[in-house]
Amino acid sequence: MKMLVNIDVPDLAAAERFFADAFGLRRGRRFGGDALEMLGGDAPVYLLHKEAGTIAAGASARDYLRHWTPVHVDVVVDDLDAALIRAVAAGATQEGAVRDAGWGRIVQLSDPWGHGWCLVQFLGRGYDEIATQ
Repeated sequence: MKMLVNIDVPDLAAAERFFADAFGLRRGRRFGGDALEMLGGDAPVYLLHKEAGTIAAGASARDYLRHWTPVHVDVVVDDLDAALIRAVAAGATQEGAVRDAGWGRIVQLSDPWGHGWCLVQFLGRGYDEIATQ
């Protein structure tokens, strides 16, 4: 199975800059004026131009305020501190302190459009440090 990440944004040019500067992604293909492929991660990221106020899921109007969703993307990095500085400089908002876990370190962010992200730095054997099976 191949997974793709699709992210609604109101401004493709600003989103391209953010994802390049924050996470080191680079532009792939452009699909007219409404979609842009960003490459460089394990899965391609598709930025989809969707204006605020348009209908999203069900009858909900799309907005780009900070919102909670049970689905988010973790970005695995080698140096969490350096990646955090880069993401915040690009426009991300740090949400809480960097936390240590049995598998590594994590910090929560939101991008300029309210989507949640985590930066994750694995230490030792990563999740295998805490795996029970």
